Amino acid sequence: MKTPKLTLVGAGPGDPELITLKGVRALQSADVILYDALVHNDLLKSFAPPTAELVFVGKRRGRCEFAQHDINHLIVRYAHSHGHVVRLKGGDPFIFGRGFEEMAFAQDCGVEVSVVPGLSSSYSVPALAGIPLTCRGLSESFWVLTGTTKDHRLSDDIRTAVRTKATLVILMGMKHLPEIVEILASEGKTDTPAAVIQNGSWETEAVAVATVGTLCEEVERKGLSNPAIIIIGEVVGLHPAALNRAAHLAVVR
Repeated sequence: MKTPKLTLVGAGPGDPELITLKGVRALQSADVILYDALVHNDLLKSFAPPTAELVFVGKRRGRCEFAQHDINHLIVRYAHSHGHVVRLKGGDPFIFGRGFEEMAFAQDCGVEVSVVPGLSSSYSVPALAGIPLTCRGLSESFWVLTGTTKDHRLSDDIRTAVRTKATLVILMGMKHLPEIVEILASEGKTDTPAAVIQNGSWETEAVAVATVGTLCEEVERKGLSNPAIIIIGEVVGLHPAALNRAAHLAVVR
């Protein structure tokens, strides 16, 4: 009998080459892989053993194939029946990935658990686009926020964060974008550089760079939607498409 085991693996933002070496090794030893919609299929093609059972448990077109409690029970069931379960999640499993919930449930059911962190889209996607979240003279810190809470409301933390000078990175916030812009405008930040990056690190990546006041219009013009992250702050002005890039570069230099 194989020891029931769960490995939570962060797949990174999308590009299959951005998974960690330890994550690859976990995949190669898996008996079952439960994977999300934001996981690149090349990871499964390249590293999943031919004998491994592949189980899709993500969302398609905003619809959940499985509720979270169903995923928790699947993990435990497969661990006891097959052995090593790899839960492959986009980004990092502990950053808005509900990884801790899965870990705790598995441990309570007698399953050995290990975690392999992944590159979170919150910082890796802006970096790939040439946007640093912190930069001397422009930003001393950054906030990573969820745009949508578990009851589908805009997070109250955003109202606090917009009062700071920090760079804001908002995940899962596209459906609340007009409301986010309105909150920023109420704090006098209409001219603050802002960006939306859709499908960051994928072949289909698309970027809209604007100001807070023009962001909704630019997003609509480019037809951007989920999955996407929202970045707001002076550092966005360092992106090559920013209107005042020269002025922002001058501050850095």
